[in-house]
Amino acid sequence: MSSAVHSTEEYGMDIRSLSSSRSHPQDPPYVHKVGLPPKQNLFKEFKATVKETFFADDPLRSFKDQPRSKKFILGLQAIFPILEWGRNYSFAKFRGDLIAGLTIASLCIPQDIAYAKLAKLDPQYGLYSSFVPPLIYAFMGSSRDIAIGPVAVVSLLLGTLLQNEIADPVANAAEYRRLAFTATFFAGITQFSLGFLRLGFLIDFLSHAAIVGFMGGAAITIALQQLKGFLGIKHFTQKTDIISVMHSVFASAHHGWNWQTIVIGASLLSFLLFAKYIGKKNSKLFWVPAIGPLISVILSTFFVYITRADKDGVQIVNHIEKGINPSSVNQLYFSGDHLLKGARIGIVAGMIALTEAIAIGRTFAAMKDYQLDGNKEMVALGTMNIVGSMASCFVATGSFSRSAVNYMSGCQTAVSNIVMSIVVFLTLQFITPLFKYTPNAVLSAIIISAVIGLVDFDAAYLIWKIDKFDFVACVGAFFGVVFDSVETGLLIAVSISFFKLLLQVTRPRTAILGNLPRTTVYRNILQYPDATKVPGVLIVRVDSAIYFSNSNYIKERILRWLIDEEELVKKSGQPKIQFLIVEMSRNQAILYWIFIVFYKLTCHHSVSKLIYDPFAFGAAVTDIDTSGIHAMEELYRSLQKREIQLVLANPGPVVIDKLHASDLAQKIGEDKIFLTVANAVAACSPKLVEECDFSV
Repeated sequence: MSSAVHSTEEYGMDIRSLSSSRSHPQDPPYVHKVGLPPKQNLFKEFKATVKETFFADDPLRSFKDQPRSKKFILGLQAIFPILEWGRNYSFAKFRGDLIAGLTIASLCIPQDIAYAKLAKLDPQYGLYSSFVPPLIYAFMGSSRDIAIGPVAVVSLLLGTLLQNEIADPVANAAEYRRLAFTATFFAGITQFSLGFLRLGFLIDFLSHAAIVGFMGGAAITIALQQLKGFLGIKHFTQKTDIISVMHSVFASAHHGWNWQTIVIGASLLSFLLFAKYIGKKNSKLFWVPAIGPLISVILSTFFVYITRADKDGVQIVNHIEKGINPSSVNQLYFSGDHLLKGARIGIVAGMIALTEAIAIGRTFAAMKDYQLDGNKEMVALGTMNIVGSMASCFVATGSFSRSAVNYMSGCQTAVSNIVMSIVVFLTLQFITPLFKYTPNAVLSAIIISAVIGLVDFDAAYLIWKIDKFDFVACVGAFFGVVFDSVETGLLIAVSISFFKLLLQVTRPRTAILGNLPRTTVYRNILQYPDATKVPGVLIVRVDSAIYFSNSNYIKERILRWLIDEEELVKKSGQPKIQFLIVEMSRNQAILYWIFIVFYKLTCHHSVSKLIYDPFAFGAAVTDIDTSGIHAMEELYRSLQKREIQLVLANPGPVVIDKLHASDLAQKIGEDKIFLTVANAVAACSPKLVEECDFSV
């Protein structure tokens, strides 16, 4: 607050100085000098930087000034959040969690069986993955709304990557399962490590646009893969690209399609889509699409059983092993070639699963207005997958469809995951034999209806309107998945995201500034056509820190602005450029905004005629390194040869400290470094100050 008042006072003095110069041109305007920050201890500075990078949320703040016994309890609560919110748990909350848990269980059971087939595993492994992981997450997770279990995209990705290493999952079933469990183990290790080491910001490098394209492409690929079960095709391609799949479909059209299977699949898909339509039309009927898959499974299983359609070529699930998760600790690869393969697959699958879960958790946390600790989430997700890999589970994460149903069912806490897990346990113990006659067509229909929502046309259109380069990343990821493979699409998505980041870092924006009429505010002349250039002065703003990656470009870009401006000056007969002002901050905008509000409140005048931009503030050149200093020195020497003086406006504390440390500030001259652009212009072009008019 004090800094804001101080800044307002400074700006008020600046305004008064400029106004007084108009009335008394013989008096020089009062000019504030840029303050040099006090020298900091190197160790303390390094410590502060590390703390801000990895511990910006100060995770140990609740432990301060607490007795040892209290710290122990707080430590347990940090690891197991259920110990904290469980103390206030009530029957009313349990009622909401019970209804939500039963609802998502009815959705997850048929989905789990279907997603296991998507990962090229036996059906029971999908159920296993919705029994152990949700229990672990309920004790360690910080989200109240996430529903845990297998998801379509990760299941497809896992199945595709595993099949690249073991081509035939049926003939080499035991080896395939071991590699799947090993990949799940390393997926958990990856997730746990990112959370424990507080490196969760790494998942943000996969941009939203890339994720939208990747998810859409994966949805198309998943749907195409289901044509095998939907049409009753026995011999189907192992590839996932659209060309191979469609060739396989049409090649088997004359002898490989089963009309009974098609009737069952088409009827149930229509039913599921209609149920989803009802749920969207009326939010109170959210339970209709939630129980739709279970009803489809029951009806289709009963129909196949009484008609024995399986004897007419309708493919069925057959045997689902009964009983809870068997141990798989001794099946993990900890040596040999499969160790590295499992680690590579696990890292990729773990990162995608983590990205999806964190996005879902943040979405619902925002809707219920509570904070989600991203690092705790990663530790919880990693732990559940590590434990799951030892209990015959494959990669589990937060499911958007189940989480949405969980939220709309009125869940209050993570107990809904425990309820779902208990229902899955009972299913494994007693009900799995009833799924014997479940047709594969209904599982394909369930998957197709589930992934249709992943193709987000509205989001893609919005990306197109906002940022065309983001749209290129979105489309690149989409076509990479559809026309080649999931891993290719993922690689394209990551590559384009990094390329965009590098492009923004190496080619930052620069702008020529002009004076807004009746103000001392200087803005981009392209954004504000009314802004006028100052005769004999070129004002340039750099919208980036000056680093080794962009320092040479910034220097050359400024010189190109200068050359272009000199040519315009010659043609128009205006005064020669004598000063180059480099604005290193936009803080002036907020000061001007404060001044406008203060002026209105105290003088009771209208400010509608004044142009101000209250949101265009914040340091532009936040930092500069040795390469940046060297580039500024070269710019200074180039300007000296042209008899043009270099002037700096409002460098930040880090920048001004480095300018002094390198003696560049002394070369430029202390009298050529100003607090604001207005101060700099007042010194370089006093005539303009005389013409300033603040009347409104």
